[in-house]
Amino acid sequence: MLKIKNIAIFASGSGSNAENIIRYFENNENVKVKILLCNIPTACVLKRADNFGVPSVIFSKDDFYKSDKIIDKLLRNEIDLIVLAGFLWLVPESIIHLYNNRIVNIHPALLPDYGGKGMYGNNVHKAVIADGKKESGITIHYVNENYDDGDIIFQAKCAISDTDTPETLAQKVHALEYEYYPKIIESVLMR
Repeated sequence: MLKIKNIAIFASGSGSNAENIIRYFENNENVKVKILLCNIPTACVLKRADNFGVPSVIFSKDDFYKSDKIIDKLLRNEIDLIVLAGFLWLVPESIIHLYNNRIVNIHPALLPDYGGKGMYGNNVHKAVIADGKKESGITIHYVNENYDDGDIIFQAKCAISDTDTPETLAQKVHALEYEYYPKIIESVLMR
């Protein structure tokens, strides 16, 4: 019998991507979203996880960077893959080394362009449009010690029209995220 693969999702915000991932794996016999970890006690993602019966862990900066609390939680839950879904803190080296090539992130642009600290959400879409780009998209990548710098696993593109705003571009990018992120997570888990 196959061992169930366990996912931990790290999220900081509203949680639409996290919910999409939870929903995707909800009836999967081989993959389970085991826990959701969040650094914002008031984040909407906590309610979304609760709606699906996924236990949440709220943690502080000290828990993350100055203790082994998060590593202990990951090991106790036998986590096979860490998925970042709108999580904005840089992952500590201790977790990256323990989960080498087993942490994935999604970025709302075509890396290596428009990545790095501060490049998230509408900041990215504003920069892409300001530069007159004709396409944008998503990048799913492994996480390393630097923001948006790990090896690229997958990219998908969308066209940018002359009438697009950061908000309309965000809608196009979100559609790509929802379509591809769970499928790529599943393919990474099955490698």
